[in-house]
Amino acid sequence: MSTYSIQTGTTNNRFAKIAALAVLSTAVALTTGCATKRATSEVVIAPLGIPGGQVGYNNGALVNNSDAVISAASNLQAVVYFGFDSSEITPQAAAILNQHANLLSSNPSASVLIAGNTDERGSREYNIALGERRAQSASAYLASQGVSANNIRVISYGEERPAAAGNTEEAYALNRRAELSY
Repeated sequence: MSTYSIQTGTTNNRFAKIAALAVLSTAVALTTGCATKRATSEVVIAPLGIPGGQVGYNNGALVNNSDAVISAASNLQAVVYFGFDSSEITPQAAAILNQHANLLSSNPSASVLIAGNTDERGSREYNIALGERRAQSASAYLASQGVSANNIRVISYGEERPAAAGNTEEAYALNRRAELSY
């Protein structure tokens, strides 16, 4: 065998190895590097034109109620609280939501807006999703008590509208909430 054919064989062997590695790395990149888009539920974020001091929508575009419903709702506690990283309805939250369920059941045309909120811990995206889960949890509870799902609107503010400033556990606890407004 000549020197030329040995060198050509070695070069061809290297080329084959490089080509195989390129094909393998492309296959790995295509199967692991490109995640498919997951289906997520819709998250509604409040428009920028809402004044910063307003706690929630009161008779805004998302809900429109009679003065009698608004007046009756003003006598109810409108905030339910959640544990850290949780959207579970507590017994205290259930008691508050039961009062709202009674109001909404006795006024079948009335609508409520439930705004989910979080403390500042976690990323913005995570907190928007957690705020939505909290609002959806309150919505599902009301629906389980006979309130029409068509009369419930859900919005998530995430960490954007804190009820209490600061980074204490007390402030965090006040910010982990869902607010009901008519």
